[in-house]
Amino acid sequence: MAEQPTAAPQGGEYVVLERTKTTFSDLWKKEDWMAIWMGFIILIVGLLVFLPRTPDKMQENLNKHNSIMKEEAAKAPFHTIAWHQASAAKKRIRARDQSFAKTIQNFLNAPSGWKSNPLDALYRSKAQAEAMNAPGKDAYEKAKAADEAALAKARAAEQAAAAAGFKNADLNKKAEAEISAWLAAHDKASKARAKISNKPFNRIPYLIGLAVVLGLFFGIGKTIMGESFGRFFVGFFFVFLIAVLAYMAEMQATMKHWGFGFPLWAIIFGMLISNTVGTPNWVRPAVQTEYYIKTGLVLLGAEILVNKIIAIGTPGIFVSWVVTPTLLISTYWIGQNIIKMPSKTLNITISADMSVCGVSAAIATAAACRARKEELTLAIGLSMVFTAVCMVAQPAFARLVGMPEILAGAWMGGTIDSTGAVAAAGAFYGEKALYVAATIKMIQNVLIGLTAFGVAYYWCAKIECAPGQQVSWWEIWHRFPKFVLGFMVASIIFSMIDAGLGKDVSSVMMDQGVLRGFTRLFREWFFALAFTSIGLETNFREFGPYFKGGKPVTLYVVGQTMDLSLTLFVAWVMFYVIFPGITASI
Repeated sequence: MAEQPTAAPQGGEYVVLERTKTTFSDLWKKEDWMAIWMGFIILIVGLLVFLPRTPDKMQENLNKHNSIMKEEAAKAPFHTIAWHQASAAKKRIRARDQSFAKTIQNFLNAPSGWKSNPLDALYRSKAQAEAMNAPGKDAYEKAKAADEAALAKARAAEQAAAAAGFKNADLNKKAEAEISAWLAAHDKASKARAKISNKPFNRIPYLIGLAVVLGLFFGIGKTIMGESFGRFFVGFFFVFLIAVLAYMAEMQATMKHWGFGFPLWAIIFGMLISNTVGTPNWVRPAVQTEYYIKTGLVLLGAEILVNKIIAIGTPGIFVSWVVTPTLLISTYWIGQNIIKMPSKTLNITISADMSVCGVSAAIATAAACRARKEELTLAIGLSMVFTAVCMVAQPAFARLVGMPEILAGAWMGGTIDSTGAVAAAGAFYGEKALYVAATIKMIQNVLIGLTAFGVAYYWCAKIECAPGQQVSWWEIWHRFPKFVLGFMVASIIFSMIDAGLGKDVSSVMMDQGVLRGFTRLFREWFFALAFTSIGLETNFREFGPYFKGGKPVTLYVVGQTMDLSLTLFVAWVMFYVIFPGITASI
């Protein structure tokens, strides 16, 4: 272990002596490093499983669809029906749709959706599946007919525009409008079809198998770090069970509609246990919040790809990398100088949570400033509540005022504190809104590492450094959460692989294979385990001092109001005033 720094007098001043001893064994004895190795094991396995197994005739089909899209783009001043059909067919080429990938997904999938009977999330017979499909068949037939009728009108309008050589602006505009109407009708028919596509399943054996695999995976890591495998493994099944219940609560139809996701339910269920009967002693060795979340954050790094950051252009980068640090610094200053929050660590953790990217940033920041676990839990709880509200309210407000899709997407991506909630809100508003929102949130996630470093430096140099002391770089390194290095390295490596494969192949094999079909599923389970652990180790009575005067809630309301206003203004300026050309190309 590293020695603690000491202060020694020199000429009437004090300097912090550098830590003089670290051991090589820290690379496998320390939790941060173990999280990196475990995260990379999963990433490497995902690459080895997916990359050698390409979908049948992948390159041939990609070339065919690209050729059609290129020809159609040169033919008309708008995207034709054939262009959209080729684009849709191209998107359906996915590595995770192969038989081996579906087997993996069956093993890793969370409980399914349900309405009134919770067991429907775990088991569905053939008769139950047919009963669920029956009510939606009429709606699907109507949506299908509307889709076909809209397609016919779109074809007629496109043919009329083509007959005029695409020179008539009115005919072109009409054709474009009819094609947009057909796309909306087609999307509605696809959603109606999904409602009658329920199939029988039994997730119980898969979940039992997953519990064993994850228990062994994390248990071996604990053993390498010098802790008891048996005690961890036994308690892990209880933690996993609560995580499964949290997923089930999220998938209930009403809860899913309002955006109350598994992170919130995992914390609630864990707190109910810890504050009533108490967390059993035999479970406590498996209550490992940081162990799970740090491993999950390493996996998150692989999803931050440079090409997607570049694709959105300067306006998206500006919205994410200028507004975010401005808000972080402003809300910390407001918390300390106006609201007068007594805890600086709670202040900065809440500020990072609301300004950067929610839970992930809160975890990294709390580690950098060594916030108490109660403070981290409080910040995450506030984030979950405001995220659920914003996920529903922001798209509704944007639609009410007629906000353009790209502006709405930029606004939601920069302000909603959860990647999943951002995607849901963007999808509710439109395809372009979803793309812009998800990309801006991804760009914002890059700041996790920079935020952690900045907070570590500031805390060492300004907050915990006595007058006359100097902070050493070794102390900053010791304070810096090492798992963030794994996050950053994963991003760099996967960005290089993505660039090497090329846009189309990478979309099929990486985005729609390694990431969505493998690593992301693991990451979400790790997050569920982490949030469950937060609940199981938190006592309501410990929150009393932090809620005094309602200051944390006040800070969050003030900060979120600033975030909503500033992000909307900057997004409008960047996308519609300074860079309208980039906006037009999206």
